Amino acid sequence: MEDEAKLARLVARGLTERGDQVTIAGTGQEALDAAADDEGYDVILLDVRLPDMEGFEVCRRLRRSRVWTPVLMLTARNAVADRITGLDSGADDYLGKPFVFDELLARMRALARRGPVPRPTVLEVGDLRMDPASRRVWRGEEEIELSAREFALLEALMRRPEQVLSRDQLLAHAWGAVHDTSSNVVDVYVRYLREKIDRPFGAESLRTVRGLGYRLTGGEA
Repeated sequence: MEDEAKLARLVARGLTERGDQVTIAGTGQEALDAAADDEGYDVILLDVRLPDMEGFEVCRRLRRSRVWTPVLMLTARNAVADRITGLDSGADDYLGKPFVFDELLARMRALARRGPVPRPTVLEVGDLRMDPASRRVWRGEEEIELSAREFALLEALMRRPEQVLSRDQLLAHAWGAVHDTSSNVVDVYVRYLREKIDRPFGAESLRTVRGLGYRLTGGEA
């Protein structure tokens, strides 16, 4: 891990010379403790390789703790699967090693402008939970099995709780921008969803808004 520690010192020195305030955390736990500081940070640079846990896990724990500081992952692991893992863990951007310092600064500026916007890795509406990365859904502690289409439909609704989504919007999300089916199929799949996420639990979270579409609420029957 000496290469990572050396890189951390070099980056910290470059940022400090620009007038930035920098904290170096040598382990995942130190990173979690520092990120929980009430004063907060503009951006977190997170290496995938840490001595006690992977950066992916650190990022997941930050998001579970509702720490929304933008995270830029740094790693020599540039495979597509690794980039997907990083983003699904709650990271905002991904920079492969070796990198040019000016590009690092540009990415940090972009993330700092965005600010700490909530980006939970697990979506929650009432006691309904969804993990988009693992494609799992729960009502309370009970896991619910959904088809790929049902999952896509529910994800669209859970990402916009309490908002009314039209049939066309739901169709585009679950069937894609280019499709050869009618909006009536949305009504069919909404019924399928209700039979799985609501009816067995005595809930009424998936509501029809007459003439407009559907919305998902945390309310129950």
